[in-house]
Amino acid sequence: MKKYFDFTQAVNYKTEILAGLTVAMTMIPESLSFAILAGFPPLSGLYAAFIMGLVTAILGGRPGMISGGAGATVIVLIALMKSNGLEYVFVAVALAGILQILVGVFKLGKFIRLVPQPVMFGFVNGLAVIIFMSQLEQFKKVVNGQSEWLSGGQMLIMLGLVALTIGIVVFLPKITKAVPASLAAIIVIFVLVFFLDIETKTVRDIASVSGGFPPFHIPNIPMNFETLQLIFPYALIMASVGLTEGLLTLNLVDEITETKGNGNKECIAQGSANILNGFFFGMGGCPMIAQTLVNLSAGSRARLSGIIAALTILMIILFGAPIIEQLPMAALVGVMIMVAIGTFEWASFRIINKMPKHDVFVGVVVALITILLHNLALAVLIGVIISALVFAWESAKRIRAKKYIDEKGVKHYEIYGPLFFASTAVFTEKFDISNDPNEVIIDFKESKITDMSAIDAVNKITERYAKLNKTVHLRHLSPDCRQLLKNANEVIEVNIIEDPTYQVVSE
Repeated sequence: MKKYFDFTQAVNYKTEILAGLTVAMTMIPESLSFAILAGFPPLSGLYAAFIMGLVTAILGGRPGMISGGAGATVIVLIALMKSNGLEYVFVAVALAGILQILVGVFKLGKFIRLVPQPVMFGFVNGLAVIIFMSQLEQFKKVVNGQSEWLSGGQMLIMLGLVALTIGIVVFLPKITKAVPASLAAIIVIFVLVFFLDIETKTVRDIASVSGGFPPFHIPNIPMNFETLQLIFPYALIMASVGLTEGLLTLNLVDEITETKGNGNKECIAQGSANILNGFFFGMGGCPMIAQTLVNLSAGSRARLSGIIAALTILMIILFGAPIIEQLPMAALVGVMIMVAIGTFEWASFRIINKMPKHDVFVGVVVALITILLHNLALAVLIGVIISALVFAWESAKRIRAKKYIDEKGVKHYEIYGPLFFASTAVFTEKFDISNDPNEVIIDFKESKITDMSAIDAVNKITERYAKLNKTVHLRHLSPDCRQLLKNANEVIEVNIIEDPTYQVVSE
C-alpha cells in the first residue's frame, strides 16, 4: 500500500488545496461546454469531472495529473448520441473503460514510448490551438437560435475582463506566489463584476450546475450481439483517444516534474473511472492536459490537488451552484488562454530550421489532424506511421558491406546495418556473384537479420552462389535464422554465436 500511494512524498497542503480549487474552477466550464456541445445533459459533464477526477487522483499512475470530462473523448461519442441516444453512450463509456483496464493489465501502456518527439510536438501544439479556439465561442451569444459575435459594449467588457485576467496571471507571480495566479485572477474578476454590477456572460449562461449526488443508473438497452456491434467501434475509439491523450500527458508531466509516472497504472485507473461513469450518469473522460498544466503551474506535485478539485466540483453541484453560476466567463476564458499559450511548444519554432524536414512535416501533420478532426488517436497513429516509414527508409540506406579477399583467396563480406524488408534490395546489390572466388564468407557480426524478407534475401543469395558451385559461409547468424535457412543446408555453413536478446523494458 505504501509503495502504491507513495506516502513518503512531501505534500505542501496549502499549495495542493489552492491548486485543486483553481483546477475545479477551470474544469467546470469546459466540462459543461463539451457536454452541451455533444447534446448530453449538462450535469453529466460535471459528474464525469467528479468521477474521473477522484478515481484517477487516488488510483492513477501520475501524481499531479488531472482527469475529467474531456472534450477529446466526448467528441468521439457525438455520432452515437445523435443516432441512438444517451443510454447507448453510457454503455459505450463503460465498455471503453473495460478496454482501458485490459491495456493496463497486459502492460501495453509502454508502447507509448514508440511515439517520437515530433509527434509529441504536433500533439501538444494541436491541443494548444484547440484550447485557444474553444475559448472564442465565449465571445459569442445565441440570438434567435443563431450564434453571433458579441458587439459594442458587451464585446469591449468581455475583452477588457479577459485582458485583466491575463494581466493578473502574467504579473502576479512576479510579486507573490502565495496564491496561484489563476485562482487570484478568477477571484478578482468575480469581485469586480459583482460589486460594480458589470453585465457580462457568466457560467449560468452556459448551463445550471446544481444537482444531487451522481445517481446509480443501469443503462436500459437490449444486451445482445447487435448492440455490441453498434457500440464497440465507439468504445474502442474512445478508449484509444483517452489512453493516447492520457499517456502523452503523463509523458509531458514526467518531463516537467522530472519524475517517472506509471502508464499501466494510469490505464487501469482511467478504465475504472469510465466504468463508474457508465453507471453513474457521467459522460466519460480522460486526462485533461489544460487542467493538468493549470495544476502544475499552481505548484502541485501530489495527488491531493486532484482529490480537492474533484470534491470541490461535487460540493458545487450539491451546494455551491448559486455562487459558481455567477462566475464571469471572461475570467475562465483568460485563464484558459494563458493555459493554451503555456501548452504550446514555442521551442518547436526555434528549432524548426535545425530539425530534419520529415520531422517538421510529421509535427505539422499531427497538429493539423488534431485541430481539424479533434481525433487525437488518429493524429498520433498517422504521425507514428509516417515516422516509422521514414525511419525504415533511412535505415535501409545505411546498410553497407566491407569487402576483402584474405590470404587463402576467400572473399569476405562484412555487413553493417540492419537487414530487413526495406534494405534487402541494397543488400543484394553488394555482391559480385559471377566474379567472386569459389569460397565466400558473409559476416553478420555487425548486422542483424530481422524479418522474413531479410531471410528470403539471404536464401536467394546463397542459391545464386550454389548455382555456380560456389560455397557460402554465413557467420554470426542468430539461432532462429538457421532454422529458417535449412533449405540451403548443402551450401551454407552456419556459425552460431549467441546474439544479444533485445527486449522492450517493462515497467
